[in-house]
Amino acid sequence: MDESQSIETLVAAVSEERLWDRHMEIAKIGATGRGGVNRQALSPEDAEARLRVLDWSAARGFTAAADDIGNLFIRRAGSDPEALPVVSGSHIDSQPTGGNFDGVYGVLAALEVLDAASDADVQTKRPLEAVIWTNEEGSRFQPTTMGSTVFAGSLALETALDTVDSEGISVREALAETQARMGVAEHRAFRAPMAAYLEAHIEQGPVLEATEKTIGIVSGIQGLRWFRIEVTGEEGHAGTTPEANRKDALVAALAMVTALREFMADPDDRVRFTVGRFEVSPNSPNTVPGRVLFTIDFRHPDAEVLARLGDQVEGICRAKAGGCAVTVEETISSPPTEFDPAVRDLLRAAAARQALAHMDMVSGATHDAKYMADLTPSGMIFVPCAGGLSHNEAESATPKDLAEGTRLLAEAMLRLANR
Repeated sequence: MDESQSIETLVAAVSEERLWDRHMEIAKIGATGRGGVNRQALSPEDAEARLRVLDWSAARGFTAAADDIGNLFIRRAGSDPEALPVVSGSHIDSQPTGGNFDGVYGVLAALEVLDAASDADVQTKRPLEAVIWTNEEGSRFQPTTMGSTVFAGSLALETALDTVDSEGISVREALAETQARMGVAEHRAFRAPMAAYLEAHIEQGPVLEATEKTIGIVSGIQGLRWFRIEVTGEEGHAGTTPEANRKDALVAALAMVTALREFMADPDDRVRFTVGRFEVSPNSPNTVPGRVLFTIDFRHPDAEVLARLGDQVEGICRAKAGGCAVTVEETISSPPTEFDPAVRDLLRAAAARQALAHMDMVSGATHDAKYMADLTPSGMIFVPCAGGLSHNEAESATPKDLAEGTRLLAEAMLRLANR
């Protein structure tokens, strides 16, 4: 059959019921009893979910390979054994109180494309692959997107393997247990070439739902800068230390945060500024605080704005120190990512052909696709989630929206696989 017939056949073969049933099956693994999951990276629950995907894949005759950080690649062979694969996927690990769609949708959508191609007996020149990236969430082991970052060469393998969780268990130890359970013999090299990479994901924001769009064509991922600020004052008795003599670390830290929020105020609402961690010491009701530690998560899609505003953080903190000492450490700096224009054009054209209401949008969250964009032509597809809620047990998406996003993914992967 010609390409247009293959596309029609493949898109029609995508099963909304199978896709949804698999989401519900994976949702049982690490279920919290409150509607969500706790399936943190390289935990027994993470391994069990990977095994479930491997079982479904083996039943269809797909092969599997793993690399040295545990990224798992599932392949449906193409007609040309030398051709580079078209890869799609995401992650299967969750936050401690995570939802049933963040990450896992991208994995199951990619697997559904492989299954639909087999159901429809559609042959592709290039192999089609579904990938499960290791430790995208970074809730148990830091940093986030560990598997894709190591694969792309942006993080040293040994550095990742030596990382420990709050109980002192290393990635090296947890990975060895997970790899032993999976039993995948075929090895995949880091930076193994791909023809293209696509990632489907829930939006994790409210825009698609608010605009009644089914599909977001992601133009890129905004950049981010993380800071760790430590303010050191002097502890004193709350009842006897005069205000004029105090070096109150909490007062100074609050002045810094207030000034930074005012500085970051953006009428266009594109700046994302968050103080997510705030620790006061000695945390006693009758002692002037002597130390405060807080963190900043600052994001913006424009590299110039990210640099200009981020470069002012330290100066503002020092100006508001009020006699206290302050240390400002930038812990992460990640520039904005722009996805391949040709891939975005292909996704737009496919969405239009399938009559899917769509729009271009920037991703506020970081995804594994960010690191693939430096290796191969890449793109992302967003589908709506109720209320824009994510990293939450109440996270919700509809079977219809998940299936529509998967049909768009199927067409795009097929077109790329036959180039």
